[in-house]
Amino acid sequence: MRQSALDSLRASLRGELVFPSDDAYETARRVWNASIDKRPALIARCTGVADVIRAVEFAQEHQLSAAVRGGGHNVAGHGTCDGGMVIDLSAMRGIGLDLVRRRATGQAGATWGDLDHETQAYGLATTGGMVSTTGLAGLTLGGGIGWLMRKHGLACDNLLAAEIVTAGGRVLRASADENSDLFWGLRGGGGNFGIVTSFEFRLHPVGPMVMAGPIFFPADQAGALLGFYREWVQKVPHELTTVLSLATAPAAPFLPKSIHGKRVAIVISCFAAELEDAAAVLRPLRKFGSPVADLIRPMPYEALQTLVDSEWGPGAHNYFKSGYLERVDNAAIETLLRWHARVESPHSEIHLHHFGGAVAQVAEGETAFAHRSAPYLLNVLARWTDPARSQTNIDWARNLYTSMMPFGTGAVYVNFLGEEGDDRVRAAYGRDTYERLVQLKKTYDPSNLFRINQNIPPSTSSGRKTR
Repeated sequence: MRQSALDSLRASLRGELVFPSDDAYETARRVWNASIDKRPALIARCTGVADVIRAVEFAQEHQLSAAVRGGGHNVAGHGTCDGGMVIDLSAMRGIGLDLVRRRATGQAGATWGDLDHETQAYGLATTGGMVSTTGLAGLTLGGGIGWLMRKHGLACDNLLAAEIVTAGGRVLRASADENSDLFWGLRGGGGNFGIVTSFEFRLHPVGPMVMAGPIFFPADQAGALLGFYREWVQKVPHELTTVLSLATAPAAPFLPKSIHGKRVAIVISCFAAELEDAAAVLRPLRKFGSPVADLIRPMPYEALQTLVDSEWGPGAHNYFKSGYLERVDNAAIETLLRWHARVESPHSEIHLHHFGGAVAQVAEGETAFAHRSAPYLLNVLARWTDPARSQTNIDWARNLYTSMMPFGTGAVYVNFLGEEGDDRVRAAYGRDTYERLVQLKKTYDPSNLFRINQNIPPSTSSGRKTR
């Protein structure tokens, strides 16, 4: 690239252009997952749509690979690249509210904490991530599971419209009435079709207080808890969303010291309805076994959204393996317990998300998010701090997942997918949805400019190596 071209780009941006020689570069290039260590040639920190358009035009003109960063939380590290251009949206964090129509508009660099902070002032919310520092953009475009999903659907189910900059530098609005084909693809198809610069969401009355929180059980009760959980969640109302986690107890003041550093089983719940109705729904769980700590209580919805933030901050190494389960029978439970006993890091966890409810009530094919009928989503989260232990932790996650494959559907949730190759991307969508997404890609990004993602190339084969 000629210096004159770079000078011209710098002059055309309201935001900052960061190069490897700049003091800000080392911080600007890093993403949430410390296992991702890439060095882009330049980073365009956009402040608005005009900056995004100019950055896209520049990437096209100079045939640069373009990574798009919103919140930067993606486990695969798609918010950065080697030798290309990072289009950084993290400064674009504006939130707008339409209280009459119960609508919220969020810019692409905003986090769920940003959105919740504004909407909860009026007792409103929409389904968002389970860590408040997660970005609106990546979570929504990949589907978006969260504490309100069984009552109000996924984040993408509450998306009403989006503004997007295409690979050709055009600004389009996508909704049910405008560019409806693109709107379909944005609800689950990821960042394949352009850079979404703002999202318009449907809001629901939620909180500000909800009945929510974790209940901790010792490891020797984990098997019985999983068996109970499997039966109990089949009967709970849609207002209740839960996650069961096999983890290691932190040295937290709310837990007995005798359990610190020991393996535990945790059920975290959110009841998204009237507080007085929660007691009967949660009573079977709270009466089960002998919990070491029951922290279910009325709490602000914002507090629930930040409940695990401290455990999932930036700077640690992360590797996920994920898939949908069609059953959690006794053999599956025994497998989970066996690998929980072999966990390599106190920061690693095994999550079992219960689906159903509003997630399953949206017809398959209505959005690009697929596999709605699966009852459970398994996520194996390997997380560690010592880079010398990387392969050991990765092997633990891979071997655990392989052992659970007999109980799975073969499909995967795209937002929990690492760099696992084209076949796994196809598995995230299924044949019909994937083929439809390929056609959209041909229309909106035929040169595959936006390929640093869980890529859907504008052809039937990408040749990406599976890992």
